Amino acid sequence: MNALVDGFILTAVDSAVNLEFDGQFGQIESRFEAQSGILWSYMNPRGRACFTTELLDDIRAHESRIERGHGRAIHNGVLMSIDYVVFGSKVPAVFNFGGDLNLFKELIESKNRARLQSYAKQCIVSLHARIAHYNLPLTTIALVQGEALGGGMECALASQVIIAEKSAEMGLPEVLFNLFPGMGGYSFLVRKIGPDRADQFIKSGRRYNAEELHALGIVDVVAEDGRGENAVYDYIRRNERKRNAYLGMQMARELVNPITIEELYRIGDVWVDTALGLTDRDLRMMHRLVNAQKNKAQSQFGSHQESSGLLSAATA
Repeated sequence: MNALVDGFILTAVDSAVNLEFDGQFGQIESRFEAQSGILWSYMNPRGRACFTTELLDDIRAHESRIERGHGRAIHNGVLMSIDYVVFGSKVPAVFNFGGDLNLFKELIESKNRARLQSYAKQCIVSLHARIAHYNLPLTTIALVQGEALGGGMECALASQVIIAEKSAEMGLPEVLFNLFPGMGGYSFLVRKIGPDRADQFIKSGRRYNAEELHALGIVDVVAEDGRGENAVYDYIRRNERKRNAYLGMQMARELVNPITIEELYRIGDVWVDTALGLTDRDLRMMHRLVNAQKNKAQSQFGSHQESSGLLSAATA
């Protein structure tokens, strides 16, 4: 039997899907705000703030709930529309360090192509879902507070809008250990700033601050530190009257310049082949980056300057 809830038809199928989003779901913490239509989703990883297979599983499970519910959430017993999905991090000063370099090193040393391909596909499925905004009329927003490196930057790039606090830094350091961002970063960056500037950005291997990223056209809004969530509300208020037009333009842009999952899979295969060609020297560099990340976690996410020094030393 169907029921009408807040203008939506709540079917028996809907009732079988868990559309509650308030709480902790594995390593994802989320809350739905009915008034603004915002689903706030935060990574809260165990251990290093990188994309372990367990964190990726939790992200995909969370996203699948959005997809199965057709972009709706139950709030106080009422079925509501999700208009914006904001993705951020609960880790102080870190959005995400990116791929699980410790796992990469292990799989590369053991020449485990199948596991590397499996990991790449696990990342790609999630990132493609976000870049396609879950095939729903909603807007995805990345809220970057702190460092977004490698796969962390790829994750941010998969959103339609990037809002970064002033102290945030983003970069694709893979070239420093003779690799390239292979989980979608190249495709996303080329669509953002064009192939020539994307090549320059990736080849530099450097970290960029929020103001630089804004000047490049990568970050859409720069917020004062500690004001990231307020900047999300401000962005939505400023653009709410044009939301219908923006959604239409978003769809048109995707038709003109689509990012297909087949494209990402093919690039992922190139990434696997490239990873398996790394030398012992390259893997030692990767190991130094892993240690830098561990030191950051063990120091309870100390000063931003200390963190930058650790990672700079690791890439010296």
